[in-house]
Amino acid sequence: MSSDASAKPLPDPDVDQGIKYWTSQPASYDGVLGGFGTGSLPRVDALGSRQFILYLLPELCTVPSAVRPLQPLEDLASRRTRVLDVGAGVGRVTADVLLHLFSDVVLVEPVEPFVREALRRGMASEAPSAAVPLSGAEGHELEVVPWKGIRDKTKSVTFIQGTLQDFDPTHPANGSTRIKILGRIGYALPSEDLDDKFDVVWCQWCLGSMSDADLIDFFRKSRAALRDPSKGVIVVKENTCSEQGGPRAVFDESDSSLTRSDLAWKQCFADAGLRLLHEETQNGFPEGLYPVRMYALR
Repeated sequence: MSSDASAKPLPDPDVDQGIKYWTSQPASYDGVLGGFGTGSLPRVDALGSRQFILYLLPELCTVPSAVRPLQPLEDLASRRTRVLDVGAGVGRVTADVLLHLFSDVVLVEPVEPFVREALRRGMASEAPSAAVPLSGAEGHELEVVPWKGIRDKTKSVTFIQGTLQDFDPTHPANGSTRIKILGRIGYALPSEDLDDKFDVVWCQWCLGSMSDADLIDFFRKSRAALRDPSKGVIVVKENTCSEQGGPRAVFDESDSSLTRSDLAWKQCFADAGLRLLHEETQNGFPEGLYPVRMYALR
């Protein structure tokens, strides 16, 4: 893929270089959101994501509302729902979006300080008090908002460290030797469920670390990992650059990542055999940022 029609092809992302960059950033909302973690962006983003999911799967609504079906689907009423959160950082989307709608989350993140911080926040939610010492910050405490359903063990989160190039959504427990299963908090099943399939695969602000070939392979595996191919959904929420006459991408040397245009994303979806069900632009973000698009795929 090129930055424009006359330019030479862009380099593929270097995953190790990307991990090195993100390891140098704070393991916090502000760190994973590039300095926008303390303003309105996290809340606006989470609300937009919840509304997008409920538009696609209104039966997940847990309170009486205009979007909730009068007769929820029997299969969702009688079983636990399951979602995969990839490139999950410190667990922001898991805590602020997914645990409010799903029973069980599998969280995957390659950057060790981020995934360890996510695990720390999740474990803090199991404790009577939600304030626990920060790892490596002696004598300092960070107040953590308890994650929904963890202390009462009605919901669960499983933590996995690994890159999306190594992680196989169809077999989370049996993938590459570079995949590390760090633990599980909350609800405990009577039997192992790690290789069970998913109702939703959520991908946000992480797919720029993959080449087109790796991305297409990941999408194909994600589709195969859906519990019900006729109802399951893959959600992509990513920055988009301008088109300038056709599909294009912009390479960021700082973290070795690609920002794709809308048409470039759709070309990858088509190459992976995915069908676009719905798309929206996330509104309400500060000026000067890339436009963020949400895509629902199957």
